[in-house]
Amino acid sequence: MSENVYVGMDLGGTTIKVGLCSESGVLLHTYEGPTGVAEGPETVIANMAEYVRRVVEESPYAWEQLAGVGAGVAGFTNVRDGIIVMAPNIGLKDVPIRAILEERLGKPVKIDNDANVAALGEAWSGAGAGVENCVCYTLGTGVGGGIIINGRIYQGSAGMAGEIGHIDVVPDLEAIQCGCGKTGCLETVSSATGIIRMAKEAVERGERTFIADASEITAKTVFDAAKAGDEVALRIVKRAAFYLGKSMATVAAVLNPQSFIIGGGVSKAGDILFNPIRETFAQLTPAPLQGGVQIVPAMLGNDAGMIGAAGLMIR
Repeated sequence: MSENVYVGMDLGGTTIKVGLCSESGVLLHTYEGPTGVAEGPETVIANMAEYVRRVVEESPYAWEQLAGVGAGVAGFTNVRDGIIVMAPNIGLKDVPIRAILEERLGKPVKIDNDANVAALGEAWSGAGAGVENCVCYTLGTGVGGGIIINGRIYQGSAGMAGEIGHIDVVPDLEAIQCGCGKTGCLETVSSATGIIRMAKEAVERGERTFIADASEITAKTVFDAAKAGDEVALRIVKRAAFYLGKSMATVAAVLNPQSFIIGGGVSKAGDILFNPIRETFAQLTPAPLQGGVQIVPAMLGNDAGMIGAAGLMIR
């Protein structure tokens, strides 16, 4: 085995997941361990380096075959200089992580934010394989995004392109304040957090719904109720889907992608979410911009971050 391999790292607040990948984006071996946030920044950085070594040592590949390391970080990154500007859930701020890891590992390192690398993973060997231009949505606690143009991540002038969750789509009379400080953001209605908020408000208003019987209201609670025909749950799901479709119509007018790829926990709802998204997109997008555009679920699941981070070294 003489081919080069690459390590992709998904740096989260609880766990660091590392994956060894081939040059074609095939995940060859994985390792994961605790991030170590409670022990402080130095422990987090030491763990990052240690887990890279571990994933190679446990594989059939030699250290000499490792051609580079990529890292996806849940936070703001300065991609050009390799600095983690602020990652609140990881406890890192203004850390020149690229320089530190290159010194400790003796290998080239690249970083980007987690949504971008997940998008790259899907574009490289997931739902966007073979597609040069796509936009990825990650629907979880918030709404993340990643833009792939000509097979590469589009990062923008400050490396912060793709903040799709903060597109203003909700009319003023319906808008609430987002965590970013603005009102009307997509994230306030189409994230798991937004769906749960709308469900709790319906229960508090005394609306008749299966949701009120749940011991804990989660996004899955709402989707399960909607699938069972619950009118309140259906209304909430359709509202979340409408604004996702509306945001895609806006993005299509600017970027004209070949596909929209939707990942994250909320995306597992299936057709009850995807069908109204597609309907709204068709209603609000000019016909010439709709041609051949697909709106599809992500394929790689939790592996997208590792594969995409490795792809930073190649793509």
